[in-house]
Amino acid sequence: MDRYASPGDEAADRARQQERHYQLLSALQSLVKELPSSFQQRLSYTTLSDLALALLDGTVFEIVQGLLEIQHLTEKSLYNQRLRLQNEHRVLRQALRQKHLEAQQTCRPHNLPVLQATQQRELEALEHRIREEQQAMDRKIVLELDRKVADQQSTLEKAGVAGFYVTTNPQS
Repeated sequence: MDRYASPGDEAADRARQQERHYQLLSALQSLVKELPSSFQQRLSYTTLSDLALALLDGTVFEIVQGLLEIQHLTEKSLYNQRLRLQNEHRVLRQALRQKHLEAQQTCRPHNLPVLQATQQRELEALEHRIREEQQAMDRKIVLELDRKVADQQSTLEKAGVAGFYVTTNPQS
C-alpha cells in the first residue's frame, strides 16, 4: 500500500528545506564577507539566496564535482604535454652540445674560433626555436583552460545556477 505524505509531513519537509536554505545562505554570506569589498558589492542578497536554493537538492554539487574532475584531467594532460615538450628540448640541447663537442675535438686549433662562432649561432637559433615552441605551447594551454572555464560557466548557467554566464571578462 502506498503511503501518502500527510499535510503535516509536507509542512515539516518545507520547514527542513527552509532551515537548510537559511544555513546555506548564512554560510554563503560568511564566505562573501571574506572577499574584497568590490566583490562583495556584486553579490546581492537575492543572488546569494538563489545560490543557496540551487545548492539545496545536491544536483549542483554533482555538476561541480563532474566539472572539477574534467578540469583536473585537462590540467594533468596539459601539464604532461608541456613536460614532454621540455624533455624534447632537453634532448635537443644535449644532442647539440654533443655534436659541438665532437666537432671541437676534431677541429684544428686555427679553425676553432670560426667553429665556435658557428656553433654559438647554431645554439642561439636552437634556443630561439625552443623559446617560440614553449610560448606556443603556453598559449595553447591558456586557450584550452579558457575553453574549459567557458564550458564550466555554460554548464552552470544551463543548470540555472544564479550568477553564472559565459564571459571572457576576468572581472565578471
